[in-house]
Amino acid sequence: MDYLDFIARVTSHIPDKGQVTVRYYGLYGNAHRGKVRKAQSDKHPFIIVEEENPRVPRRGWAEMIRKVFEVDPLVCPRCQSRMRIISFITDYAVVDRIINHLKLTFVAERPPPPHVASQQLLMAT
Repeated sequence: MDYLDFIARVTSHIPDKGQVTVRYYGLYGNAHRGKVRKAQSDKHPFIIVEEENPRVPRRGWAEMIRKVFEVDPLVCPRCQSRMRIISFITDYAVVDRIINHLKLTFVAERPPPPHVASQQLLMAT
């Protein structure tokens, strides 16, 4: 085969600019999807269910902190009573403003218990 014939055959597979190369037939075609959408518009596939009980936040994070650092994060450091979770702050800007207002630092007041430090050294090696 001549190299010019080969190039001609290969370039015949390259679509023209703006030419649609993917065509959908059958179930994937626009006409079929439109018919299905019209048929389902009369039906209401979504059922609205209102929860009677509000979602209770998980205490998994508190249990993990209690197990690792041997400190219960839900006990008030002043009066030693049990605290309730009111909400979670997820906006980083708000968290930064609270930390700056309280003039908190990220330095631990005391080191973790000795067995935790040894476990972390074992895990790092």
